[in-house]
Amino acid sequence: MTQTNSQIVISKMCEDDVAGVAQLERACFTEPWSENAFRDSLLNPDIVYIVAKDGTKIVGNAGLRHIVGEGEITNVAVDSSYRNRGIACEIMKALLKEGEKMGAESFTLEVRAGNVSAISLYQKLGFKTEGIRKNFYEKPTEDGLIMWLRPKQF
Repeated sequence: MTQTNSQIVISKMCEDDVAGVAQLERACFTEPWSENAFRDSLLNPDIVYIVAKDGTKIVGNAGLRHIVGEGEITNVAVDSSYRNRGIACEIMKALLKEGEKMGAESFTLEVRAGNVSAISLYQKLGFKTEGIRKNFYEKPTEDGLIMWLRPKQF
């Protein structure tokens, strides 16, 4: 568990966090995952979620699924009233560390092509755009950028 420069605490998601994560998911995404999907992820040793809490309120989260040495990052979300405070960056750093502990050597994610702030964060963390999925997102229809963070090549 880490604490940001305010009272925001970053930790792994636990059962008590699931309802708050699902609520944030509904607030941030047009096609949210269900509470049961998050609860089920707690039972899968290849999935980890990191949450950011302000007291008991979930204000951010992100997930990672480990698949044969790769970490697929999913569901990065921060409450709109908590954005631009570095919370997403801290969540992502914690998530990447957890992924490395699980054996991930590279990481991938998809992001809406128009989500400039998220793309900027991912680039700051070393991710590079390596592909485009045309019309990948719905509500509204938008291309998805495929981004990767790969180990340095020697």
